[in-house]
Amino acid sequence: MPRSPLMNVMVQAVTKAGRGMRRDFGEVEQLQVSVKGPSDFVSIADKRAEDTLRAELSKARPDAGFLLEESGEIIGRDPSQRFIIDPLDGTTNFLHGIPQFAVSVALERNGTVVAGVVFNPITDELFTAERGQGAFLNDRRIRVAARIKLNDCVVGTGVPHRGKGDHELFSRELRKVQADVAGIRRMGAAALDLAWVAAGRLDGFWERNLKAWDIAAGILLIREAGGYVSDLDGRDEMLERGDLCAGNETIHRALFDRLRSA
Repeated sequence: MPRSPLMNVMVQAVTKAGRGMRRDFGEVEQLQVSVKGPSDFVSIADKRAEDTLRAELSKARPDAGFLLEESGEIIGRDPSQRFIIDPLDGTTNFLHGIPQFAVSVALERNGTVVAGVVFNPITDELFTAERGQGAFLNDRRIRVAARIKLNDCVVGTGVPHRGKGDHELFSRELRKVQADVAGIRRMGAAALDLAWVAAGRLDGFWERNLKAWDIAAGILLIREAGGYVSDLDGRDEMLERGDLCAGNETIHRALFDRLRSA
C-alpha cells in the first residue's frame, strides 16, 4: 500500500535515527568490558537519536509540538498536533547488547494518535500504521492473532524492577494469568511488544508504569491490526495512566478479567 507523505516523513526519520542507533549498538557491545561501562555512552546515543528525530520531523511539520523521553514536552505553534517520541525503547537491552529495542514515533492530532511507527534497526523490521489505513510490517499487512482460547496463548508483559512499580500487585497478576496461558514473555521493550501483538506474534500484553512515548505508536498499531486496547480500568486513558491490556477482542477480555480479579 502506498504511504502517505506524512508516513514517508516518519519512516525516513526513524530510519535515519535507526542507522545511528545500529552503529552505536556495535560500539556499546565493545564497551561492556570497560571499567566505566557503557551507561554514559547509551545516554549520548539516546539523545543523539532524539535530536535526529526532532530535526527530521520538524522539516515536515514545523509547527507541531513534541513529547520527548529525554527533553520533555515542547509546545509547538500548532497546539493541535504533537509528535510523541521514544528514541530508544528498551534501553536496558541496548545496554546489555541484547538486540531487542526500537525507535518509536507517533503523531497525535487533537488528542488522537493518527500515525505511528516502531522500528527495530537491528532486525530491520518497520511497523507502521495510520488511522483507518491498517497496520503493516515492512509493507505487508498484519493482523492480531485469531486465537480465542487463553490456554493456547503466549502473552507478553513487563516485570517491575528495583525501585519501580508495585511488585506485590504484579505477583498477584502474574499468578492469575500464568495459570491459564501457554506462555508468558518478558522482552524488555514495550513498543516492540505492542507491535508484536499487532503482528500476531504475541496474543496479548499487559503492563503498568509505562510512559506515553512507550505505547502511543503501539496502541495505534494494534487497533489498526484489528485488536483491542484499554487501560486496566477498561477505559481509553492509556497515555495518561501508563497501564494497558491488549489482544484480540476475546483475549483482551479474558486477560482483562484475570487482571481485574488480582
